[in-house]
Amino acid sequence: MEFAISILLSGISVGGQYALIAIGYTLVYGILRLINFAHGDVFMAAGLMMVYLSASLPLSVSVPLMVILTVALGFAIERIAYKPLRSAPRMSVMISAIGVSYLLQNLATYVTGGLPQMYPSIPGLSASVTIMGATTKWVTVVTPVLVVILVVALTQLIDHTKVGMAMRAVSRDFETAQLMGIKINSVISATFIIGSFLAAVGSVLYFTNYRSIVPLSGAMPGLKAFVAAVFGGIGSIPGAVIGAFLIGICETIIKGSNWTVFSDAFTFALLIVVLVTKPTGLFGEKATDKV
Repeated sequence: MEFAISILLSGISVGGQYALIAIGYTLVYGILRLINFAHGDVFMAAGLMMVYLSASLPLSVSVPLMVILTVALGFAIERIAYKPLRSAPRMSVMISAIGVSYLLQNLATYVTGGLPQMYPSIPGLSASVTIMGATTKWVTVVTPVLVVILVVALTQLIDHTKVGMAMRAVSRDFETAQLMGIKINSVISATFIIGSFLAAVGSVLYFTNYRSIVPLSGAMPGLKAFVAAVFGGIGSIPGAVIGAFLIGICETIIKGSNWTVFSDAFTFALLIVVLVTKPTGLFGEKATDKV
């Protein structure tokens, strides 16, 4: 029983961390119809920033400064790599995203020398707690609560603010929204800022559990978060969150069995099954092309 509770808690925690990354994917896709392949590497960069900042600054300063720098990085990527290609074919933008991803990985390799970096211990989150006989870290308990709070706050922002209204309008019809006077560039920048902020928060939670960071540390979590976004129906925030939690729980259950080696493969096999039976994902809407 204690083992089952430990697996469930760990799965919910990992799923919550994937969810924070997946929301970034689904927000950008909802507005630009772009898969931001560099998003997982922004998540990795946030972890490395925290390593180097915490080495010379107290954590009370390092954490908010890391979040600010991560948001600035996401904003800079959008302005430098994506904005000039606004009217270019979608394939060109996708290639640019892949290029940014490899650039961030290579920069991380140059800075770290390719050596693993140890993430700092966050007081409170790294401490142990016992729940129904199962021992785990506080980050496991905090993650789902924090994810729910952030998702509710994001939903309120999208549903009840001018920025959110503009984001919904742009996601529905990019060209018409532009003709109606909506500042497209500001909306897109806001989307990248929100996604980068959530990636920064997710990095704190994720690397508190998996403390060794290498330049490729963002690749697999980013890919699984993308799978979660597609699984739930890319463009749907609730779908991305639910998909992430399902993937996190299933992955942790497999890792706790004799089939550990197939934990990553299962994620992608599950995606194939879902897309074969429901191509738009669990909560995706069928899109109709205008003629």
